[in-house]
Order: sequence, then C-alpha cells, then structure tokens
Amino acid sequence: MRVAGEVVAETDHALTLQESTYPPVQYVPRSDVIADRLRPSDTETYCPFKGEASYYDVVTEGGATVEDAVWTYEKPYPAVGGIAGHVAFYPDKADVVVA
Repeated sequence: MRVAGEVVAETDHALTLQESTYPPVQYVPRSDVIADRLRPSDTETYCPFKGEASYYDVVTEGGATVEDAVWTYEKPYPAVGGIAGHVAFYPDKADVVVA
C-alpha cells in the first residue's frame, strides 16, 4: 500500500472481505504495516456486521498527513473474527495493489 507515493505496508497475507455489492476490501495484518506511519484518529464508526471501527491517519516520512486513511476492527464480531489484528486502507486515500 502506498500513501502519498510512499510505501506504508506490504504483505502476502491480506484477507479479502467481500460484503454485498461493495468492492472487496483487503485487510492487511497490522504487523505488515510500518507502525510509526499510523497515528490514531478520533474517528469511530459502527457496522452492524463487523462491530466498532477505529481509524488512523497516515503520516508519511515527507510529513504528509492523510486523515482517516486506515480503519480497523479491534474486536470484530465472531462472523468476521479473522480481520482482528488487521487494517484496511481506503482506496481513494491509498494505492492498494493486489498481486
């Protein structure tokens, strides 16, 4: 994943989650993200299928900040429990490349 042209995550272990008619979402293990690029955001949302989501801003080495570029479900509902410990990047805020 690239944000503002900078690689902030690389993985061979993303989980793909397909919901209804939405495009598939790649959930990347948090361990495959450059941790110091993530800054917790105050944004929180609720999904009736996954639970409470929290968000992160991405701060690049060059100092660019992309607000709420990443979300995660720390304690997802059991039906999607596999996404715990993973984050997802908004495709309009990051270049998400699936190989």
